[in-house]
Amino acid sequence: MTKFFAPRALLSAAALCCAALQPASAATIEVNVANVAGKGKVSVAVCDREHFLKQCAHNASVPAQAGSTTVTVADVPAGTWAILAYEDANDNGKLDRTLGIPTENWGMSRDAKANFGPPKFDNAAIEVKDDKMVVPIKLH
Repeated sequence: MTKFFAPRALLSAAALCCAALQPASAATIEVNVANVAGKGKVSVAVCDREHFLKQCAHNASVPAQAGSTTVTVADVPAGTWAILAYEDANDNGKLDRTLGIPTENWGMSRDAKANFGPPKFDNAAIEVKDDKMVVPIKLH
C-alpha cells in the first residue's frame, strides 16, 4: 500500500515546488516620453533604490519618433521604482556625458530634477502595482 501512496506524494510535492517557482505578478509600464527630437532611439531604465542610475534591472528601447515616443517595459515587479528616459541620438547604447553632465536629452519619472548633481531616487520614485500603468516623462 505504501508503494501506491509514494508516487502520489512525490507528484504532490513536485506540484508544490513548481507552484512556488512561479514568478510573482508583475506590471507593464508604458512610458510616454515627450519632447523627443526623433534621432536614434529612446531608452528607458527602471531602477530600484540600490541600482538607481547604475545597472537598472529593467530596460527597453525603441526607435525615436519626433514629438513623443512610447516605450513599454514589461515584467516589472510591484514595488518602488524610479524611471530614467533618454534619447540616445547617436544610438551608442548609453547616455552620453561630458564631465558627468548628460549631453543627450533625458528625463525622470515625476520630473525629478538634477540640482548640483544627479536627481535623488526619492524625487523620482513611483509605486508600481501588479497591473499596467502609464508614466509620462518629459525630456530636457
